[in-house]
Amino acid sequence: MELSAFISNRDCALSLPRRQSSLPVALSPSSSSSPPSTLLYFLTKPAKSSLKRLKLILPAIHPRGASRTAIACSDGSYSNNTAPAGDPSPARALRRILELPGVHQGPACFDALSAKLVEKAGFDYCFTSGFSISAARLGLPDTGLISYGEMIDQGQQITRAVSIPVIGDADNGYGNAMNVKRTVRGYIRAGFAGIILEDQVSPKACGHTRGRKVISREEAIMKIKAAVDARKEIGFDIVIVARTDSRQAISLEEALWRSRAFADAGADVLFIDALASKEEMKAFCEVAPNVPKMANMLEGGGKTPIFNPLELEEIGYKLVAYPLTLIGVSIQSMQDSLRAIKGGRIPPPGSMPSFEEMKEILGFNIYYEEEKRYSSNSSQPLSQRASTMQQRSEENTEQIVDIVRDPIVEVISPRMYANSGGDGSKAAFSGIWSRKLRVKIIGRDGFERLDVRIPAGFLDGITNIVPALGGVNIKELLDDAAGEVGGKLLLDFKDTMGDRIQVFLE
Repeated sequence: MELSAFISNRDCALSLPRRQSSLPVALSPSSSSSPPSTLLYFLTKPAKSSLKRLKLILPAIHPRGASRTAIACSDGSYSNNTAPAGDPSPARALRRILELPGVHQGPACFDALSAKLVEKAGFDYCFTSGFSISAARLGLPDTGLISYGEMIDQGQQITRAVSIPVIGDADNGYGNAMNVKRTVRGYIRAGFAGIILEDQVSPKACGHTRGRKVISREEAIMKIKAAVDARKEIGFDIVIVARTDSRQAISLEEALWRSRAFADAGADVLFIDALASKEEMKAFCEVAPNVPKMANMLEGGGKTPIFNPLELEEIGYKLVAYPLTLIGVSIQSMQDSLRAIKGGRIPPPGSMPSFEEMKEILGFNIYYEEEKRYSSNSSQPLSQRASTMQQRSEENTEQIVDIVRDPIVEVISPRMYANSGGDGSKAAFSGIWSRKLRVKIIGRDGFERLDVRIPAGFLDGITNIVPALGGVNIKELLDDAAGEVGGKLLLDFKDTMGDRIQVFLE
């Protein structure tokens, strides 16, 4: 099968064959008179047997409105997404993953750092875990205590930290169908690619724990319909994962019935939590066979048996979540390290990354490289700025010396010419134009720093040679000395650096 992406508003095509060791890209506009929008394609190393690692980012959309991206397969089927201009469409990336063959693993993160580590490890997407976020953010159990606002805030930090799509845990939508609509809109604005909505009552209970109760069939279906309507109304796509907890609350038959109804209501992915056997998992995957199924591999001992990805693919799953791994190992590692510190030791080598490795993970080196692009003299330390200024002064001095070694040519300055007498003759000051100014600088260490001669009429450029002369009225000094014959000392002072500056009229 060949996978192609078409950008309808510019008629540009990108065709990528599967199972190819390298991915050459050819972008062809349909006509030279209509240049394509700016398209940026990130192509990382090919996945094992598919284009799992293909990431397409379309930052420039047709300025006059919506653009449509269609994934076209050789069998003639299409998967369309329509979004307004400027939509970063994280859902598109997730839908492309759903189009690819095989099962796709998604560890659950709980903050920006854990999400970055998931991406750095090479996963194509990740989940947020309400259990883990409640634990990390509040230090409280996942029993409906964490709020919509707190989940949105944490979700924004996560989605902004990574480029892979993120599926957000939205519990039961934080209320009725109207609350669900608000939640869907909020999760879209927070940057989520997908949203998991369950059918538990409020307050909800954590999956695989006791005390779970579900709302009625009718209310559960209406919540999924409300979610579908919300994304249509806002005009931005999001993948809706419909979860039911009715397997443990009622029965397997009820869970299967609700899954079919959720698919009919427009859910993109189906998820039954806490299935108790491989047979139950197979029965679930036979429901609505064209709708992808999600598995939840609860680490540490849940009701669902643990299978490896190949086994889950054989059963019929498309997505698999690992909800507790990252928060679990974090808790264990912190406990071990605190025991070591309490005993007067530090964590042993190998139990934690080095300081250099931590800086690399967090992006210090990238930050330092980018910082150089925006550095300026004002951001440098004072000693470094002084050294830089002295170096530039010496370079300017060398350039001036080279200039004045050439034969001196009298230059008529417009400002000086304006001082001519009313009868057309030049004023007395014009008589010194052929004379020269000698600028001499003796450093505070006693060594000569500068000794140059320039045309006396070249007043505008004098401060380029000696910045300390800025503000000195050289013209007035020259006016006083215009009638004198021979050399005259015009200025003799020390600047703020302690250097002695002398200006002579020759």
